Amino acid sequence: MPENHPWRRYVALGDSFTEGIGDPEPASPGGYRGWADRVAETLADTADGDFAYANLAIRGRLLNQILAEQLEPALELKPDLITISAGGNDVLRPRTDPDDIAARFEEGIRRLRTSDATVVIFTGVDTRFSPVLRGIRGKVAIYNENLRVIADRYDLLVADQWGLKEIQDTRLWSPDRLHLNPMGHHEVARMVLRTLNVENGLQAGEPEPLVGRSWREARSEDLVWARVHFVPWVIRRITHRSSGDDITAKRPIPSPVYAEPTEPIEPTEPIEPAEPVEPTEPTDDAPAR
Repeated sequence: MPENHPWRRYVALGDSFTEGIGDPEPASPGGYRGWADRVAETLADTADGDFAYANLAIRGRLLNQILAEQLEPALELKPDLITISAGGNDVLRPRTDPDDIAARFEEGIRRLRTSDATVVIFTGVDTRFSPVLRGIRGKVAIYNENLRVIADRYDLLVADQWGLKEIQDTRLWSPDRLHLNPMGHHEVARMVLRTLNVENGLQAGEPEPLVGRSWREARSEDLVWARVHFVPWVIRRITHRSSGDDITAKRPIPSPVYAEPTEPIEPTEPIEPAEPVEPTEPTDDAPAR
């Protein structure tokens, strides 16, 4: 039997990556599942007592928006486990400085560390495999190195997407080429649980083999992608709009994982600070948000 973990209240912060875009689930609050929901489900199944989960992430949010809109509400929920993935949308934008983004991220981490919660941060994906995102690979790498320094300075756990080779495969990404698909979110969930040193029953998946395509077919797909996904993205940038406009967090208050998010669960006793679980050797095996 898996050992129980120490956490009882988990709050996830971030953008579309954490909201779960690319992993549609009509039965899930907001219509998306994603890696954070998958992690919460496993933690709920192995919790010692009540377990509650809130997800404050909203698609399209830049770092400053995440810190301004989500950080204080998260602390008010008194979590003992926090995940935060932020800055990917900033890195994606032209002429942004990954060192400046990291400095602002550190300001938010400094505030989060006023609580006794275990805090997990994420490195960005190695985008070498992606024709769409390959050009920002250097910026992602610089941002990641800053994040590792911040993690060491503030005793954070690092969920290392850069080293997650499984998602460096176009078959684990959604048609927009910017967000993970259900299998991609599943692999990230497995990685996060390994980072937390939590045993889980999420098995490694094998994507379907790539279908052979002619040059003409590939270029036709590129044109469809540009019309359906890229052009609307450019228009939003020009008009200063976001995919997250008028969107609210799908789980704004801690609630039982398998209940409606409008049903909060209050702990029967104060939550004791959780000590971070030291990672062990694994037994198996973004950026636009």
